[in-house]
Formats: sequence, C-alpha cells, structure tokens
Amino acid sequence: MYVANTAYMTTPWVVPWMHTQLGAGGSAALGTSAGLRALMKKGKIAKEKINTIAFCGDLGGADMGLSAISSALQMDYDLLIILYDNESAANTDIQATGMTTWGAQTTFTPTGTVKKIMQTRWKKNVAGMLAAGHPNVKYIATAIASFPPLDLLNKVRKALAAGGPTFIHTLDPCPKGWDYHPRYSDKLGELAARSGIFPLYEIENGVVKMTYRPPQPKVPVKEYLEKQGRFAHFGAEDFAYVQSQVDVMWNEWEIPGIIPMKSGALR
Repeated sequence: MYVANTAYMTTPWVVPWMHTQLGAGGSAALGTSAGLRALMKKGKIAKEKINTIAFCGDLGGADMGLSAISSALQMDYDLLIILYDNESAANTDIQATGMTTWGAQTTFTPTGTVKKIMQTRWKKNVAGMLAAGHPNVKYIATAIASFPPLDLLNKVRKALAAGGPTFIHTLDPCPKGWDYHPRYSDKLGELAARSGIFPLYEIENGVVKMTYRPPQPKVPVKEYLEKQGRFAHFGAEDFAYVQSQVDVMWNEWEIPGIIPMKSGALR
C-alpha cells in the first residue's frame, strides 16, 4: 500500500484506479460498481466480471468511513472493501484511531510520568460489528498477510467470487508506527494470531469458521507486545490487563473473537 498521490500515468498499479477522500472507501466502491453495471446495461462496455476493490485504512474505514462501508454492504453491487489496519493514522504522523491497541503510544497518546496509559480505548471489533449488522452479506473475514501462508490470498479469492458486497479486515504491522525493525513484520503478524489478540475467521453465508485456532496454551500476549517500542512503557500489570481481556474474548464471548455478548436467560 502507498498513498496514491502520483501524477497521471506514473503509478505502479496496472489496473484502473482512483485515489478517493479519506473516509470515502465505501462510497467509492459502491459508486464504481454502480457505474460499471450501468455501462454494461447500456451496452457501452462488455458484460463481464470486473472486480471492484476498495482499500481503506483504520482511520478512514473503521472511524470516519464506517457509515459509508455500512451503506455499501447494504446494497447488491459486487465489491470488496479491504480495511488495511495498521492501528494508527500512519500517513499523518501516527495518531491513535479506534483500532489502536489499548495502552499503545501514539502522537495523540504519549506516555507520561503522571499518567502512563493514555490510550484507554479497546480496539473496535469492526468485522464482527459489520457481520452482525449486515446479515445478508455473503462474505466477511479477518486476515493477516504474513500468517498463515496463503490465508489472505484465499480469502480475497473467496470474497471476489461470493457475489454482492464483501469485506475483509487485515491486520498490518507498521515498522514506523509500532517502532520495530521491518524485518520482523512477518513475525509480528504471526504472533498476533498465535497469541489470539487478533482472531482469524471468515463468515460465509452466515456460517462462522475459525480459519486459525491459536495453540493451547496460546502464546502469551506479552511476547507480541514487548517486541514493539510503542509498548516500551508497559509494566507487568499492563501486560496482565491486555492478557486478561484476550482471555475473556476467547473464553467468555458468545462466539470467541467475534460476538462479545454472553448467553443469558431468554424470556
């Protein structure tokens, strides 16, 4: 991924593309798909399958662009929206977003001597939220590019073949924002999955499938967090708190990693 501020005809993309406003991923995908359908209906272009794919970051997709994505998922146009989540507004100097891990240092949430933890929000459960709110969507998934091998590729293929609007949330380690050497990007992705802090699953035609189950016992979340400089201020109690929340997610949620409600007495 890169910010597509390039001159006309000087881009590495080999397919037609456009650079939209920050929160307009859903709107752009929907408008493009609608335009293609109209052109085919009028006979101006051949009737063939054309993949419409929109990339949005965590700020542009999970925060300011969430309503546009929701609108796109309510329609019947063929499109795939990929939420590229590096847990910060990385293009504008690493500000916190609704997807930033609890306790992380960002330019909006610096650690201090009086208050050590400034990022006190828990990460949004965007894929689960969209799946619960848009039951007619045929395919929603989470993925990490580096782990397991081919998992993201296979999920993209499934999403494009499903028909109608689809959505994939990917976790994407960021060397600058997370403060680590780029050579460890693949390892951090693997640790996010093996520790269970980022569950990997797909929801196909309403059926949930965990596409990777962490080993038992899971890798301690501390092994994932301590390799990132943005958590250098963490003490034992902070690692323990994040671990406790991950354990609750896997042990007490109605559907681990997806639906946080718990079963109760139904009237």
